[in-house]
Amino acid sequence: MIESPWLTALASLAALYWTVTVLRVGRGMAGIEFLRDQPPVVDREAPEVSICVAARNEEGKVADGVRSMVEMEYPALEVVAVDDRSEDATGEILDRLAADSERLRVLHVEELPSGWLGKNHALQRAADEARGEILLFTDADAVFAPDALRRAVGRLRRENLDHLTAAPDLDMPGPLLGAFAGTFQVYFTQFAEPWKARDPESDRHVGVGAFNLVREPAYRDAGGHAAIRTRPDDDMRLARLLKTNGARADVVYGTGQIRVPWYDSLGEAVRGLSRSLWAGLDYSLAAAAGSLLVTLGLNVWPWIGVVVSPGPARWLNLVAVVASAGLFAGTTRYSSVRPWLAVLWPVTGLVFAWITVRSTAGALIRGGIEWRGTFYPLEELRDGRAPGS
Repeated sequence: MIESPWLTALASLAALYWTVTVLRVGRGMAGIEFLRDQPPVVDREAPEVSICVAARNEEGKVADGVRSMVEMEYPALEVVAVDDRSEDATGEILDRLAADSERLRVLHVEELPSGWLGKNHALQRAADEARGEILLFTDADAVFAPDALRRAVGRLRRENLDHLTAAPDLDMPGPLLGAFAGTFQVYFTQFAEPWKARDPESDRHVGVGAFNLVREPAYRDAGGHAAIRTRPDDDMRLARLLKTNGARADVVYGTGQIRVPWYDSLGEAVRGLSRSLWAGLDYSLAAAAGSLLVTLGLNVWPWIGVVVSPGPARWLNLVAVVASAGLFAGTTRYSSVRPWLAVLWPVTGLVFAWITVRSTAGALIRGGIEWRGTFYPLEELRDGRAPGS
């Protein structure tokens, strides 16, 4: 057994933190509505929508995703898909789909301009070609229910919103990746506080790459993707940019309406998030250190402390464990993650700690990040931040 007044104090802090967090997050999440429950817009009131999608080396998934987009039951719809320098059959697949659907237009990017991340450039190109009053920015592998867009536009119009984002279902093979996704959802929910996105007095904002629905004038007024051209976390930064510019925003659960394959393995998730996590912390060493300490001290240690701590510290750690597991179960009930995977919480917490170290140290050691085959110097990534982004 390990006995220390410092560890007892840490256990007290963890118990208090998780008790307050469960109450705060639980109350906030209860106010978020489901996309599937939104009344769909009727034909005569449906404005033209342009779906803007970027694809690079997506030959295994792009057909299902884009086909679900062009087949949505929406009267005034176009899909502008950008093949971003793909080295596989993505471009050919998109061209074949376009030959079968008048709704689909395909653009091919052969060379990436200096000072851009490929995805951001591709989405800006799509938006520049779009004709719709409303733009939907999404991922090439996102699969939509036939009525998803009708319901989203209905919500946007009824609430007089400029920006609506939806959290999709995630496809995750295996329990470890599922537990990791669930832990990510808990961390994200604590950090982003998505229920505050609709509050114009709050600076909280939410953007999800699979579904950012934006009124075209609000997008142009905010500067579009050109204002965040070197941001790896483009979805969240677009949301922040829009809200800073006065856009009215909201978030819904896309459960049963939007599905996205997340990562194919835990290793792929680690590599993917390592490229963008430090960007999400605004390239701040202090924020990275704080995140690491919170992850290890408040998320991982209580699970260990239940076993190795005696007396009051053990019971305080148990309170933290039960509360964090309960939050995991409560958060993941809005997704396809199984609640019982909370038992892997300390393992996934250590993985997140490693990602924080890997993302921060890797960018500093290499002097930048490699994103989809292109290296971006850290100075360029930092300088590419637009005011308010």
